[in-house]
Amino acid sequence: MAPTAREVAVAAVAAIVIIAAYEVYSLSTPPGPVTSPVPTGFTVGGKTYVFNFTATNQSEREAGLMDRKVTAATTMLFAFPSKGLWSFWMYDTNTSLDMIWLNAAGDSASVVYLVTSAPPCYDSSKCTVYTPISAANYVIEAKAGFAAANDIGIGTVIRFD
Repeated sequence: MAPTAREVAVAAVAAIVIIAAYEVYSLSTPPGPVTSPVPTGFTVGGKTYVFNFTATNQSEREAGLMDRKVTAATTMLFAFPSKGLWSFWMYDTNTSLDMIWLNAAGDSASVVYLVTSAPPCYDSSKCTVYTPISAANYVIEAKAGFAAANDIGIGTVIRFD
């Protein structure tokens, strides 16, 4: 006997509820630590940089560049165990930052999302949350102007050292 229209509708609604619940769960679950080696530096536009800071676990990612003196030479790599839509905010940084989301494989990566000159925020209830539209497994933070100075845009290839 074929299902009735009502049974099909109930099944469809149940499937949507299950998918929505999974999405909420996956977005609220922090990513685990990165256990594979991560790059120590990178090259873009013929210039080579060393990561001053690296975040490979949740507590390091949450701290980011908060309460740190950020200069034109500061770069930080956030590494994730898998590709995802990893969100960032600018709480308690001392300057505006560029945030560069990367889809990396092997010794190179492609820029998939970019926020330039994100301003600092000192009231956590009012901070803008920046979420990419494409999945990434690395994010580089650098002082505002870094992306423009290195001609970094969507699709730019970055080589890891």
